[in-house]
Amino acid sequence: MNKIAVVILNWNGKKLLEQFLPSVIAFSKEATIYVADNASTDDSIAYVEANFPAVQLIQNAENGGYAKGYNDALPQVEEEIFCLLNSDIEVTENWLAPILSEFELHPETAIIQPKILDFKQKTHFEYAGAAGGFIDKYGYPYCRGRIFHTLEEDTQQYNDTTEIFWASGACFFIRKNVFEELNGLDEDFFAHQEEIDLCWRAFNLNYKTKYVAESVVFHVGGATLKSTNPQKTYLNFRNSLCMLAKNLPKGKLFPIIFSRLTLDGIAALQFLVKLQFKHFLAVIKAHFHFYARLPKMLKKRQKIQQKQYFQHNSIIFSYFVKGRKIYSEL
Repeated sequence: MNKIAVVILNWNGKKLLEQFLPSVIAFSKEATIYVADNASTDDSIAYVEANFPAVQLIQNAENGGYAKGYNDALPQVEEEIFCLLNSDIEVTENWLAPILSEFELHPETAIIQPKILDFKQKTHFEYAGAAGGFIDKYGYPYCRGRIFHTLEEDTQQYNDTTEIFWASGACFFIRKNVFEELNGLDEDFFAHQEEIDLCWRAFNLNYKTKYVAESVVFHVGGATLKSTNPQKTYLNFRNSLCMLAKNLPKGKLFPIIFSRLTLDGIAALQFLVKLQFKHFLAVIKAHFHFYARLPKMLKKRQKIQQKQYFQHNSIIFSYFVKGRKIYSEL
């Protein structure tokens, strides 16, 4: 049996499977490939069965989003290492070998992300992960190679293997035993930032998350839910607050959440000024739903939270006030 499983979560994504599954099959000889289907209503399943008989199919009973979709599917996967791969990823030759090597040489490494470049502009990093993720004091995520909507050109400035805080869910490698120890992804998130929450929980247990630049993939991004969709705004604002409630160290919990609520309010007012009413309402809705979920999130807190979880105090201040747009300027 192969040591690594590449698991592609699919929901009505036949066109994406047609475009990207062939490259995954061609360049993943070390892996068993699975398509985990989230109760699609198109003919995705029939297409895979007819054209790729070697691909293993897992059929989930419902569309529970990214988190529940993988939680339902992965117990049926026996390989030691999981690769959670978006259906809009183009992989490259030899993309798995550096990942397997890192896992084999460093037992403390639990999670890995490759270099993620933009499929539409292959000279540049892609929004969802770039060269590895971090969060600031207030829980705002950013990456080497991407801060907010500023994307850096790949000039080999991040051609390294290094420890990061979070790995992108677009292409997310994790040891099976660690995934099980953490009880998988938080299904209350549905989609967006659940991978950051998972990495934070792993960090609290002293596991390491790494970026391995020798492995390269290209990501379309926004193929399932575009950045202009108010639902994405809602999920990002709600889930970010839930993640803070679960993982912030005790002494910083309520001061940081209060500060974050204030900053979110400013962001909502900016949407209002720009006449983006649906996004304004999405932030308001996210806050009310966070308040309703807060008791449940607090019950999910681990016994231990690492005190120094952030690398930078305020990415908002650095980016919007000081004008520091790229990672090396922080």
